[in-house]
Amino acid sequence: MNSMKKYVAEFIGTCVLVVMGCGTAMLVGCDAAAGGGYILTALAFGLVIVGMAYCVGNVSGCHINPAVSLGVLMSGGMSGKDFIGYIISQCLGALAGAGILAAIFNLGGVTDMTGGFGTNSLGGVGGSAAAGMLVEVVLTFIFVLTILGVTDSKAGHGSFGGLVIGLTLTLVHILGIGLTGTSVNPARSFGPAVVAAITGNSAPMGCLWVFIVGPFVGAALAALVYKFIASDK
Repeated sequence: MNSMKKYVAEFIGTCVLVVMGCGTAMLVGCDAAAGGGYILTALAFGLVIVGMAYCVGNVSGCHINPAVSLGVLMSGGMSGKDFIGYIISQCLGALAGAGILAAIFNLGGVTDMTGGFGTNSLGGVGGSAAAGMLVEVVLTFIFVLTILGVTDSKAGHGSFGGLVIGLTLTLVHILGIGLTGTSVNPARSFGPAVVAAITGNSAPMGCLWVFIVGPFVGAALAALVYKFIASDK
């Protein structure tokens, strides 16, 4: 498959993820006490993965997440050149998705229930960067480990892989939304935070690094652990 087509697929997938996932969070809120908006947001992120897996998965693998791409790279599933291309495409897609949300919510006068275009924050962990980092490492580890297992040619999961991955993303959101808003995806955090800052909306740019470093660390650990447990040696 032509590399440029893969990059376009990753751009589209990440853009859709931000529009539908963060857009749902902006519209319904993520208050755990209310419940409804919390679950809807978790489902929105998971269902996007299911849809995109069967849409662009045959083109790019539907990573739409730099942390997933790192896990695949460390597992020998892609080249360093494609890894860089994927990350650039994913970040640009996230920026485009956040830009679309800015147009919809600002021009249309729609209320943003979360503030900052669905950006992540450390509010649920009392502002602790260490706690937030731990949450993101653990949740990303679970998510990426699942992806590596499901997509392993020896697993034989076939066409059900996209559904399993989407449900797993929903699962980690159910726990993580009340803690960090759930990133597990550096691009998903980067795009909304940058657009929120540009448009003057509230955005915790000072803690953005947690939602970049945490997912990458979790993904790297998942790749190392899966390589160990799946090895025939």
